[in-house]
Amino acid sequence: MLDKILILSASSGAGHVRAAQALERAVVELNAAREVRHIDTLLYTNKMFRNLYSKLYLDTVNSAPGLFGWLYDHFDEPWRDERQRLVFDKLNTGPFVKMLDRYQPDVIICTHFLPAEIVSWLKGERRLAAHHAIVVTDLDVHAMWLCHHYEHYFVALNETCVHLEKLGVPSNKVDVSGIPIDPVFAQKKDQRAMREKHGLEPDRFTILVSAGGFGVGPVQNLIRSLSQLRHAAQVVAICGRNTDLKNQVEEVAAGLPSDHPIAIKAVGYTTEMDEYMTASNLIVGKPGGLTTSEALAKGLIFVVVAPIPGQEERNSDHLLEEGVAIRCNNLPTLADKVDRLLDDQVRFKVMQAKTQLLARPCAAYNIINTLSRING
Repeated sequence: MLDKILILSASSGAGHVRAAQALERAVVELNAAREVRHIDTLLYTNKMFRNLYSKLYLDTVNSAPGLFGWLYDHFDEPWRDERQRLVFDKLNTGPFVKMLDRYQPDVIICTHFLPAEIVSWLKGERRLAAHHAIVVTDLDVHAMWLCHHYEHYFVALNETCVHLEKLGVPSNKVDVSGIPIDPVFAQKKDQRAMREKHGLEPDRFTILVSAGGFGVGPVQNLIRSLSQLRHAAQVVAICGRNTDLKNQVEEVAAGLPSDHPIAIKAVGYTTEMDEYMTASNLIVGKPGGLTTSEALAKGLIFVVVAPIPGQEERNSDHLLEEGVAIRCNNLPTLADKVDRLLDDQVRFKVMQAKTQLLARPCAAYNIINTLSRING
C-alpha cells in the first residue's frame, strides 16, 4: 500500500474534475493508499488566473467557439511557447507550489495539463520525487499535455498511444487505459427498472440529450428538432445547473399535444447519470471525453451535435471512424438522421455492438492498479 496519493485536476470544464473524482473513488475502493487527496489546482491560484482558466473557457466556448478552435490548433505544436507558458503559470501558482513542497506525496496523478506542467518543473528542479502520472481526458492528445519529467501517461486509444510515442514518449511509459469514469458506470443495472425509477415509460425508445455539467449547448433547439421524430420516443434532457435552460425545455414539452408521439422530460443537475444512461438507447449532444466514455460504457450510440472546435471535434472524428456515432451538422435535419438510423435496425445493432469494443468502464481501477504495481 502506498502512503499518499495526490490527484490534481482543474475546474476548467467538468470533465477533468470528474476524472479525478473517479480516480479518488478507485483508490478508496481498492485500498491503494493510506491517504488520498483530490485537489482542484485552480483553488491554489489567484482570482484573475482562476477566471482565465474557468470563466473565460466557458465564455469562449459559448460565444466564440471558432476562436477557441483556432487557439486549440495554434497551440497544438509540441514544445512551442513552452518556456513562456511555464513562466506565466509559475507566476500564478505560487500557493499551489508551496502546497506540493509541503505535502510530498508518493504518487501524483494529473487529470489536467496545468498541474502536470508544474509538477514536471518541480521534478526537474528536484523539489519533488513523486511518481508523476498524467491521465489524458480526451480521446486525442494535445501538445499542452506534453511534459519533460513524468513516469507514466494513461490515454484512451491505441492511436493516442502511437501519437505520444512518435512525439518521443517511450512505449513503456504509456498505457491505453481508457478515460477514468466513476466506477458506478461499470455496474450492471436493469434498463426497465431505471426507466421506472425515473418516471419514464418502461417500453419506449429513450433518447438522452446531454448538455454537460454546466448546461451549455443548443439543448432547447435540439429538443424542438427531436419533437419532429417519426418514431415514438421519450427524450430526457439533462440540463445541468442551468435552471433557465431546464425551464425552457419544460416549456417546449408543455407545448406538445397530449397524444404527441414524443414525450420530453427535463432533468436538472444529477448525480445519477449512470442510471439515465442505462435507461437510454441513444445519446445526443457534445462528445466531451468523460461523457463519451460514460456513454460507451453504457452501450449508447452517439449522435454528435455542435462539438466544441478542437478537442470535441477530434473526439467526434474518432467516434465516427470507429462506427459508434453519427453526426448532425444542421439541427433541422436531426430528426430525419435519427429516424433513418432507427429505420435500419441491423445498422443500429452493429453500432451498439461496436460501443462495447471501445468501452473501458473500469479505467479508473486499472490506472490505480497499474500505479500500485509499479510503486509497490
